[in-house]
Amino acid sequence: MLHYSHLFRQRAVDGFALIAALLCAWPLGAQIDLALAPMRVEFPATPGRAFSGTVVLTNGAVKTRIRAELLDLYIDETTTPQFVANAPAEAKYSCRSWLSVNPMEVEMDGRTQVPVRFTVRVPASASDGSFHCAIGFRSLPTDTEAEGTMMRTAVRMIETIYPIVGKVPVSGAIKELKLEQVSGGDAVLWRAVVIMENTGLMFYRPTGDLELVDADGKVVESQKLAPFPVLPERQQRFVLPLKSALTPGPYTLRARIDMGAEIQEASVAVTVDSPPQPVK
Repeated sequence: MLHYSHLFRQRAVDGFALIAALLCAWPLGAQIDLALAPMRVEFPATPGRAFSGTVVLTNGAVKTRIRAELLDLYIDETTTPQFVANAPAEAKYSCRSWLSVNPMEVEMDGRTQVPVRFTVRVPASASDGSFHCAIGFRSLPTDTEAEGTMMRTAVRMIETIYPIVGKVPVSGAIKELKLEQVSGGDAVLWRAVVIMENTGLMFYRPTGDLELVDADGKVVESQKLAPFPVLPERQQRFVLPLKSALTPGPYTLRARIDMGAEIQEASVAVTVDSPPQPVK
């Protein structure tokens, strides 16, 4: 049985920033050195009005061509952000179709900066809630490199965009705590899993602590829940690998999770079984 307690407080909820690198197969020559700032834009949005902003690409020593992409964003069961051209399941929450970028492609000399302007045109029909999408900036071979045989590492940088329409409260909960055994060769490894639920239309980033306590009340191991978004109307797994070698017996998992305006506490009794004996 999962036991809960709830504490409440007022605090602003931060967004999140992500950067992704993609290694491609044109042969390694000079290495690309790119930077993007800022990597996240979160803003209050008004239906029927446009919001514009600028991000700055900074190039290192190597001449580079950059192409922008308009992307959907979602987070998979392994808590890995995925950026794709179209995610139908995200249609209700996506701002990709509201987004435009200028320029979409640019060739940058070494040690230069280029401002890239983006505009989010919020439809008049937009409902209250948080929305999410992204701009990808992917490096390509220059015209000279495309004609030759030189190869280099390709880089993909991500700018995440969060328009927030209206004042929507966070509505979340600790859905489940559990202990899972992981295959680790000869060793028996364990991981704690926290499943957070978002029943509302506003994303949130939970932070907090998880403890594994033995039958004598001793804390065997504690882990921090790294802040990561739980997007609207879904459940999100947070996996915390445990370092301790666990002996068979009863334990308790305890979690204290801060969701911004509310702190939730939960505990659940778990059992570590004896590992199966090898067949002789």
